[in-house]
Amino acid sequence: MVGVRRRNVKMFTFAFLLITVTSFVLNYTHQVTTTTWDPRHLVVQFSEHVQKLFKYPRRPCSCHTCISELGHSLWFDQRFNSTMQPFLTSQNALIPEDSYRWWLKLQGEKAPRSLNATLTELFGIIPGDGDPLQERGSYTCRRCAVVGNSGNLRQSQYGQDIDSHDFVLRMNRAPTAGYESDVGSKTTHHFVYPESYKELAANVSMILIPFKTLDLRWVVTALTTGTINFTYVPVPRKIKVKKEKILIYNPAFMKYIYENWLEHHGRYPSTGLLSLMFALHVCDEVDVYGFGADSKGHWHHYWENNTSGGAFRKTGVHDGDFEFNITLTLASIEKIKFFKGR
Repeated sequence: MVGVRRRNVKMFTFAFLLITVTSFVLNYTHQVTTTTWDPRHLVVQFSEHVQKLFKYPRRPCSCHTCISELGHSLWFDQRFNSTMQPFLTSQNALIPEDSYRWWLKLQGEKAPRSLNATLTELFGIIPGDGDPLQERGSYTCRRCAVVGNSGNLRQSQYGQDIDSHDFVLRMNRAPTAGYESDVGSKTTHHFVYPESYKELAANVSMILIPFKTLDLRWVVTALTTGTINFTYVPVPRKIKVKKEKILIYNPAFMKYIYENWLEHHGRYPSTGLLSLMFALHVCDEVDVYGFGADSKGHWHHYWENNTSGGAFRKTGVHDGDFEFNITLTLASIEKIKFFKGR
């Protein structure tokens, strides 16, 4: 299918160029009054002709609407920065000093190992790139479902709709077995940190959200020696994830979200907001499920029986109300589609 699409794009491009050149030559031949063509005049005329054909700039995707298109909302335009890189890779492993200092304070790690040495060792084990979500193109329309863990997913019957997306992003310990009719069964990418790790299917990409250097060290040892089994709680010594399926969330991108979007509310963004913002920058259309309270105002996970009315709204670490308002605002300006559940 990909090969067919590429051939179609090449054929379309060739046909377009052929029509453009032919149209220009015929037009130029009709207008020229001398028997000798002036090369400079030819270049100018051709340039003007192409500019007329490309009166409007190329859209960043082939969807009906593209998230990264600006000019529709001043609120969004003031916050969204398409140049920010969500991933750390071997080619993009440099974290600015101010971002590094901010990141070090998130979980108060004492005497952290050298970040540069840790990243060098990490990317000597995992490639950190080559994932489909890292490939962009204006001829594609990448539809993503970001699936949170709210109890409002119960009896929602969203499962089939969620599974229809090109990419389905889940987070932390979220199960699908037994909840397929409400949350779907498809997962392409799963956000975790060491303390929230769960075993994933072989075809699922694991996106590590590191909150400290030890989290990066954990990935190294979990794939090799298995020496780290405790951070501030017990963590698995070993993980069963293909090396090419492990991606690393960029700490500088976390700081960007905290400053541009959260406006310094809370100590740092929640996994839910980190996942949503990640999707805004790598997908063309984003549908959001399982965020916020259920219809009774309860904030709980869909796989738990928790009737507390606000346990997850303000933990002292995340400002749940402010984060949820960001989600609602994105929906109101039609940058995302938000499914409230039940």
